[in-house]
Amino acid sequence: MGPAIGLACLHLFCRRTDFADRALVVEAVEKFVADGGQVTPVAMLGHKADIAFMALADDQWKLRRLQTALQVAGLEVADSYVSITEISEYAGDISEGMKKPRLYPQIPIEGKNAWCFYPMSKSRGETNNWYALDFDTRKELMHGHGKSGREFAGRVQQIVTGSAGLDDFEWGVTLFANGPEDLKEVVYTMRFDEASALYGEFGAFYTGMVGTLDQVLDATQILNI
Repeated sequence: MGPAIGLACLHLFCRRTDFADRALVVEAVEKFVADGGQVTPVAMLGHKADIAFMALADDQWKLRRLQTALQVAGLEVADSYVSITEISEYAGDISEGMKKPRLYPQIPIEGKNAWCFYPMSKSRGETNNWYALDFDTRKELMHGHGKSGREFAGRVQQIVTGSAGLDDFEWGVTLFANGPEDLKEVVYTMRFDEASALYGEFGAFYTGMVGTLDQVLDATQILNI
């Protein structure tokens, strides 16, 4: 079971345990990739998690099997996020060539090893309610937001996935960047846009470094039992 258009997305944020088995982790990822899935392993910074896996597949059952296999391998899932790739309702006029990489992104993104994920929603407050605005106003605000993001072309690439009805927020935002300073600058800059300054609500941020599976497992000291 998966979306009729686009891909199912799962972010898993895991902690290593004394029972984590490197060989089983590798086997879980290799089976998922052999079954047509894409996965980006991330060595996490901070206390929230040790290792993350961003996974894309055409079928949510494949994501479930990956999650199960990683748990059987001894990793503890500390947090997660469920979403699907989508085309924004405010971007319906973009070309077919621009739609494909949004619906069917390829991960990881070569040369961009600084990584960040955060969920977000639009506010429904008494004063600032995004959904009380008419469509044309919302579209204009989002176009201005997108214009700010395009200033970081070549430095930062984002994958925005939809999660309304699937998880606690309405979107998941994954950023791949040249370095951590690029992540910091793009998020800071775009928060001044009216679409974010008045209407953005953000969840927890997760940050780390994209590497090969071996690099990430080495960094987190997940060894063969």
